[in-house]
Amino acid sequence: MSYPNLSALLEAIIYLASEPVAFDAIRKALPDVDPKEIQECIDALIEKYRQPQHGIEIREIAGGLRFSTKPEHHETLKAFLQAQTPATRLSLAALETLAVIAYRQPVTVPEIQEIRGVQASGVIKTLLDKKLVAAAGRKEVLGRPILYKTTKEFLIHFGLKDLSELPSMEEFEELIKSQATSEETVPAEIELPS
Repeated sequence: MSYPNLSALLEAIIYLASEPVAFDAIRKALPDVDPKEIQECIDALIEKYRQPQHGIEIREIAGGLRFSTKPEHHETLKAFLQAQTPATRLSLAALETLAVIAYRQPVTVPEIQEIRGVQASGVIKTLLDKKLVAAAGRKEVLGRPILYKTTKEFLIHFGLKDLSELPSMEEFEELIKSQATSEETVPAEIELPS
């Protein structure tokens, strides 16, 4: 089957997907199209949306493609969204615990408590409920404590392609300090609603 406007179809698939859509998922949806042609069209779409006349772009996030707003518009869009709905809030303790998990994963609750110097069980439950962290098996030591790691939802929430895009520890400490003064966290990335 041939698609007269493959570019428009790919644009619609990426827009429609509720999560970042992987290349394999696109390829499976279009089994009669040469994967090289799909990749060329995706590359052309990415380049098209990089142009300054577009307020959105296609980014690779968490192993897939997703429409996102451009960084230069984030402040205005953040103000717009804050006026529309309450921001997602993470306490300072949750941010600190999330940082320990993100940078040391996989990590156990006792290891987190040793680093932070305070109890972490309640905060871990909050992060699990928000699906920002997940169990990653058990550590092969006495008591076999549960190991925790960040999730795909963590990458999506913070607009990261993968963990290599985590900010440096110094940058993250600055984020935590600014969090402590503003007492709210707004996602680093504002996604286009579907």
